[in-house]
Amino acid sequence: MGREIFDLQADILKALGHPTRVRIVEGLRGGKRCVCEIMAELQLEQSNVSQHLAVLKRAGVLGSRKDGMKVMYWVNHPEVFDLLDTLQEMVVRRVREQVRLLGHVK
Repeated sequence: MGREIFDLQADILKALGHPTRVRIVEGLRGGKRCVCEIMAELQLEQSNVSQHLAVLKRAGVLGSRKDGMKVMYWVNHPEVFDLLDTLQEMVVRRVREQVRLLGHVK
């Protein structure tokens, strides 16, 4: 693989490297949503949500289009959900291992 591919992969991982952006992507599992719906779900200000959406869009994770007064967002590649599912499995395994190790502490 060329360096450019590694750079693009890193860009996607960096875009997903913030809890709010992971929450945004998870919220789009059900399909397209407008900024107003995303803001309401996250209980964040429009400017904050817009910044996170811009990072995800620049990395190619999200697509968008204006629909009247609303801007609609969606996940460009559903494989990102597989990535998030894998990460969740890794986290669960890690926590279980930590709990197991703590069980040996007296």
